[in-house]
Amino acid sequence: MANKFKFKYQLYKHLQASQAAIYAEARQAAEEIGVKGDLKNNLGLTGAVSGCHGLLASEVDRAMSDSARKVIPSAVLDEKIRELVKEYYGDGYDAALISTCEAGINVAYDVLCMPPTLGRGEPYRARYIAPYERHMHHQGAYGRPFPPKYKEVNAERGEAAGEYGVQGKRAFNLDTIFVKPVGATYECHGIKYNPIPNMLHVDASKTIERIEEISARHADTLAGYASLGYDTPGYGYGEKDRNGAPSLQRGLAKLAEKYDVPYIVDNAWGVPFLGTDIRQNGADVMVYSMDKAAGAPTCGLIIGKEEPMVLIRRALGIHGARYGTLSSHGKAAYVGFDPGKEALAGALAAMRILKDHPEVASSALDGLYKIVTEEFAMLPKKLQKGWNIFKSKNCLAVELNYYDSWTEDEMGIPIFSIEDMYAGSNIVQNCMSQMGLVPTIGYDANIMISNGVGNLDENGNLLEEPTRLIVRCCFKAIEIISRHAGLLD
Repeated sequence: MANKFKFKYQLYKHLQASQAAIYAEARQAAEEIGVKGDLKNNLGLTGAVSGCHGLLASEVDRAMSDSARKVIPSAVLDEKIRELVKEYYGDGYDAALISTCEAGINVAYDVLCMPPTLGRGEPYRARYIAPYERHMHHQGAYGRPFPPKYKEVNAERGEAAGEYGVQGKRAFNLDTIFVKPVGATYECHGIKYNPIPNMLHVDASKTIERIEEISARHADTLAGYASLGYDTPGYGYGEKDRNGAPSLQRGLAKLAEKYDVPYIVDNAWGVPFLGTDIRQNGADVMVYSMDKAAGAPTCGLIIGKEEPMVLIRRALGIHGARYGTLSSHGKAAYVGFDPGKEALAGALAAMRILKDHPEVASSALDGLYKIVTEEFAMLPKKLQKGWNIFKSKNCLAVELNYYDSWTEDEMGIPIFSIEDMYAGSNIVQNCMSQMGLVPTIGYDANIMISNGVGNLDENGNLLEEPTRLIVRCCFKAIEIISRHAGLLD
């Protein structure tokens, strides 16, 4: 089929002008599919976005309510979370609950990578290395970008960019070295036209070779490595070793060991016990957003090897009192990141479900994957080429990536940038909202669908009918957008 537009930017200019018509079709389609009445705005493609969390299981809700009416020192709950983690991962690992995942990443960089601030003499600069991957405004934003050409990568991301929005996260005298993975591409797409990290075809071994070469070049300032902790091809982690660990993560861990620096993993959408295993990928610390896929109230969880966790727990004020105790819950540098008693109790309950009854989450994920593949088969045949569909145990989600619908000869399904998301010009996500659904992450040609908003019962079991409505709306939105892009007659 011949391209309707000569250049990509012309396609996105046309879609910008067509938004009103697209959204009107999306609203009508949702009505016809069955998203109406009380269902509208009570269903969503994920419970793992920060703006609208998934509903809590009844067991988690009860744990929080019970703790609110009982006298329970926070240190007692700290200890129970610590014990649960050690039971699963072993005595060489430790844990700390914190207010959010981003707070956990902040503490990890400040404590493990940032140069010391005490002592005489001029402070030195340090650098950590991160693959130039998706979501770089999180794991890649805690240092000043190097090489300098990357300084705009994080500039406009977030709801409030600038010194107090994104740049204010930067640790003292810390730089981030951006390294493009081998096989990744960064072509421009979107109404807010920007480079898109396409990680589908990353070569893990060649990427590690490139990072090792750059590590040697910066050995005198090297202070750590960082990456995401995901397990899907759309994030660059499709290659696995024989133990199931993403090969790229395992390679970074080996480099960290070689240079005697920490490897910090941002696994915000991941879940402990079921997902990416820190024992297998070799990370020093891994940070979770427990209110995303894990089913807990708003909080973050840090799991790591005992040595770095001593420093992190001390910074949080939970590692022990001055007069000599094994634990405490008091004042320290990052007391502002205290999660609170109810969050501790809720997280503990959610973690027990994941550890003791993993079949609940796994069964719901299997059911979601089945429905996604069935509904995908209903897409017009012209739109089915170039998709990669992957079931993620780490994120308890189904990844839909359509980047390969684009070829050298033909334009594919329109792609929107993360800048589109923050600017409100991501038509895929906007269609979900217009249909009366809570949208999911849908930029970089990568859509993540997971359970949690209106499609699970109070015990976490999948409800088929609302799940099918949600998924059907997602594919219908893709069809409508594609028609306006000239991909369908």
